[in-house]
Amino acid sequence: MKLTRIADRTFVAITALFLAGSLAGCDAAASAFEAAKPIPSVPSAGRAVVDAATALEQLDRIPVKGRAPKTGYTRDEFGPAWADTDHNGCDTRNDVLARDLTDETFKPGTNNCVVTTGTLADKYTGTTIEFIRGQDTSNAVQIDHIVPLSDAWQKGAQQLSAEQREELANDPVNLMAADGPTNSAKGDKDAATWLPPNRAFRCEYVTRQTAVKDKYSLWVTQAEHDAIIGILKACV
Repeated sequence: MKLTRIADRTFVAITALFLAGSLAGCDAAASAFEAAKPIPSVPSAGRAVVDAATALEQLDRIPVKGRAPKTGYTRDEFGPAWADTDHNGCDTRNDVLARDLTDETFKPGTNNCVVTTGTLADKYTGTTIEFIRGQDTSNAVQIDHIVPLSDAWQKGAQQLSAEQREELANDPVNLMAADGPTNSAKGDKDAATWLPPNRAFRCEYVTRQTAVKDKYSLWVTQAEHDAIIGILKACV
């Protein structure tokens, strides 16, 4: 699946290059090639979504307010779990597993959608976890919402449209394969009350939270703001 998508993008880029070259010469061809280069939609492994300085700018424009009541929150408010929002034929959970695992294998007959095994370099704990799909084994690797949906609901998502909430719940920047027990311990806590045990990941963790909250016009509490800014200043 990954190689196919890359090959498709490369073909589009090369086609654009030759067409532009035949019509308007080398300068136009170079411009077409630049325009056709694929732009990653998710951060690569081990790299923050944005640098800490940019995250500080984002944080500066995120409102600071108190937490709203959780009244009315259910998972259903963010659409069906793991919808195929990018319309690639695979649900979001399997997309994230395929992105975050290495040496993954797929269930036959699913067009390389359903991940059956793989290895996770877990960012929350700094450990390596073997993923094996099964009733008693799948929970070893869970898909975490870096900004928990309950937290989002209490900090502005109530005011979003149903479509925007579904987008937030399936946004690749807000999703990450993670150690199951650690993800369960995190629950719906924000950065003021929970940070990854793996300190080396904390800079990326809060930059991703900040990017998501800025993108979806969510807010932070004062304690959350102070926790995030303390981490980001150490990352600059």
